[in-house]
Amino acid sequence: MLRGERRDPPPMWLMRQAGRYLPEYRALRADKGGFLDLVYDPPAAAEVTIQPLRRFALDGAILFSDILIVPYAIGQDLWFETGEGPRLAPKMGEVRLRDLKPHMERLDPIYETVRLVKPLLLPETTFLGFAGSPWTVATYMIAGQGSREQAEARQLAYDDPGKMDIILDLIATVTVDYLSGQIEAGVEAVQLFDSWSGSLAPAQFERFVIARNAWIVSELKRRHPDTPIIGFPKGAGGKLGAYARETGVDAIGLDETVDPVWANRELPDGLPVQGNLDPLALMAGGDAMRVAALRLLDELSTRPHIFNLGHGIGQHTPIAHIEQLVELVRGRR
Repeated sequence: MLRGERRDPPPMWLMRQAGRYLPEYRALRADKGGFLDLVYDPPAAAEVTIQPLRRFALDGAILFSDILIVPYAIGQDLWFETGEGPRLAPKMGEVRLRDLKPHMERLDPIYETVRLVKPLLLPETTFLGFAGSPWTVATYMIAGQGSREQAEARQLAYDDPGKMDIILDLIATVTVDYLSGQIEAGVEAVQLFDSWSGSLAPAQFERFVIARNAWIVSELKRRHPDTPIIGFPKGAGGKLGAYARETGVDAIGLDETVDPVWANRELPDGLPVQGNLDPLALMAGGDAMRVAALRLLDELSTRPHIFNLGHGIGQHTPIAHIEQLVELVRGRR
């Protein structure tokens, strides 16, 4: 499907399908002591990757990891505060990149997880790897944590665009090596998450999102010409068409705010799309979920489509709702 063919019913996987809504995940995380401990324990991370496939008839396994593994390898300290999320230190707005000591060996356990998962998958199950795109990763590196408005990163981009370029270039370089390592270890497709791309003005979006993702795609295609690449520029809105045309990605992830009819009209003919059921519709379940899912299937019925969410599964999503969604999509012809 990522190569442009259409299937009915469409293939299906769900962002964050391995995670906190599953009791078996919560039990394993509690046993390991925390999120990062889980990510860096390859047998445990492999188990988490496989867990949703035991429950649901999904077509893809999504590597269990985190987008902040890249700044951790670049040399920032990384930890997770309970109930608050990730923290990185020192903040990149306050130090020079050359003051960090890289630890590229911190990527090795992720490759080992891939190698452990690969033989556990059925031949028809696609194995997906991923990384954060440079702009989104930079927002965490600069602020030291996630932020709704990405104000510190955006301010640095205006105050010192040269420093921002240096940070983004380094992230992009490490990201190519990281994704290449995942591919060599066994993933069959990769996704670039630009979760905070919607915070940028058009000229900055072109420079910090499109240009960097285009370079990553070009380098990965040079090394791995047969590996599909999905781009997910969340919040891109009207800039989505330019992203699709200029980055060279093989498929586009649509967030829940994108009108599929508009996307079908604006995106290049035949370009596969992934998405974009609202995660809150899945959490609500019932008629709200059913109507939204069927509308989505109808509106993307003429284009190669991977049924997915517009973002990740929410922590409190009932498992029964996911079971019902999978049954609904599987029964659709």
